[in-house]
Amino acid sequence: MAIKVHGNPLSPAAQRVLLCLAEKDLEYEFVYVDLATGQQKKEPFISINVPAFEDGDLKLFESRAITKYIAHAYADKGTPLINHEDLKKMAIIGVWLEVEAQRFDAAGHKLSFEILVKPIKGWTTDEALVEQLQAQLTTVLDVYEKRLAQSKYLGGDDFSLADLHHVPIVNNLLKTKVKALFEERPHVWAWCEDILARPAWKKVLEGVKF
Repeated sequence: MAIKVHGNPLSPAAQRVLLCLAEKDLEYEFVYVDLATGQQKKEPFISINVPAFEDGDLKLFESRAITKYIAHAYADKGTPLINHEDLKKMAIIGVWLEVEAQRFDAAGHKLSFEILVKPIKGWTTDEALVEQLQAQLTTVLDVYEKRLAQSKYLGGDDFSLADLHHVPIVNNLLKTKVKALFEERPHVWAWCEDILARPAWKKVLEGVKF
């Protein structure tokens, strides 16, 4: 099997890669990495970061770089996640890919850690930070509400990589009190329900144990 993913199935970054592979209906080997024991530090290839990805002799890390590679390299497989034929549409998708990485994830990932992961581990949540991050996320979701009032998905009328990158963190946040921020915005909420209901995401969750 040419494709191999090294990671932990509970990691949002790993889930992002697995979701992309599922949307593309690609077969792969998943190599479990126990982050708690520092296993990744013992492996030369994955010592820098996980998830790590192999496709033949190609080795990559950083989940967004991996998903972009998959979307381009396997453009003819499964769900189209980019638009090779229309550069304007591809440019729009590119904008929202940047918004997710620089704005949404900047607040959402930290919120997920503070109010979902820390309690599970028995650590104390930084409530002051949570309040600050919620304010940041509110600003981002206001922008999303305006965008999603104009199109079904962030990149246009079709599900794309821009939407896919949000799925793991959105899934986590909707298990917390932050869910209210999404519910208060009807277009954002409809988008959340849509992207979380995708068969590919359900397939990923089958292998995740909380």
